[in-house]
Amino acid sequence: MKHIVGFSRIFVSVLFIFSGFVKLNDPIGFSYKLEEYFGEGVLNLEFLVPYALVLAIFIVIYELLLGVSLLLGYAPKFTRWSLLLMILFFTFLTFYSAYFNKVTDCGCFGDAIPLTPWQSFGKDVILLILILIIFFNETYLKPIFAKTSLKWIMFATGIACLYFANYVLMHLPAIDFRAYKIGTHIPQAMSFPEDAQKAVYEYAWTFEVDGEKQTYITNGSYPDVAGEFIGVDTQLIQEGFTPPIHDFSLIKNGENYTDELMQEDKLLIVVAYNLSKTETEGWTEIKSALDEAAEENFRIIGLTASGEEAITDFKEAFNLDFEFYFADETAIKTIIRANPGLVFLNQGTITNKLHWNDSDEFQN
Repeated sequence: MKHIVGFSRIFVSVLFIFSGFVKLNDPIGFSYKLEEYFGEGVLNLEFLVPYALVLAIFIVIYELLLGVSLLLGYAPKFTRWSLLLMILFFTFLTFYSAYFNKVTDCGCFGDAIPLTPWQSFGKDVILLILILIIFFNETYLKPIFAKTSLKWIMFATGIACLYFANYVLMHLPAIDFRAYKIGTHIPQAMSFPEDAQKAVYEYAWTFEVDGEKQTYITNGSYPDVAGEFIGVDTQLIQEGFTPPIHDFSLIKNGENYTDELMQEDKLLIVVAYNLSKTETEGWTEIKSALDEAAEENFRIIGLTASGEEAITDFKEAFNLDFEFYFADETAIKTIIRANPGLVFLNQGTITNKLHWNDSDEFQN
């Protein structure tokens, strides 16, 4: 039992530390995931949406500290109860999400390791079993250092987490796990290989034949049945290949300019997923970078999910002389964790990304 508890302790602690770190690396991304859970169609806790970022930071730091506490053997009673309550909550949440197909990616490991809802639930079940082993065998949770040392290690870890959280919020994630990381060639990331796996569907056709309902299964072809067609149910059997980037577009006046703009040698996209929620001080900060980019013959465009009226009012308020293009808000949020942020491209390849706080670091 000692060895089983030892393995469970190390496995759970490392997983909690890793999971907490990758989400702490991108707390804004995790807050977007919490907003999905708080939405009307999931948990119906919309009053929590304004506090999603604060809750995201608290949860990931708490998760990381629990992992460190378990590994060190600090405050074993508090740690094992916290672990049990947290895993019970998340096991319920992932089961609810998977069973009712509410959230397609739980965000357990951020963008580092995307998991389907059922994969996430399976992971939580395994963790629950290991945590129960730890919970009922507290006597084996011996501290690995002196108690006074453990307190200082936990304190230092907490301060480091707060510092790191503040850093990535004021700049950008230290490690970019998303499809739009620097060096990505967007057109290639949107393409389908010739041998790409296609989605496989099963079609259940219902007919009324001689006064009785009968069902015929095909892979898509319309069955040759002498009867009255009633309806068809479609079921996904095997998912097809999905390119890393599948929802990127640059729309203006109903036309898609993506292919054209991806040919530009020097393209600067000022990204603001929602102009009504943008940090207005950021537009003052990026002014010098925009002026320098214009001198360097960059083509400057804006990208937002806001409507034409909001764009017109915003351009007048900040005296902006470049055109805005439209894209889906979720896709824009994925491109850069800043509102506004700067994305530099060379013939479709992302060469640099800057938070508005770092706009003075612009270099051609």
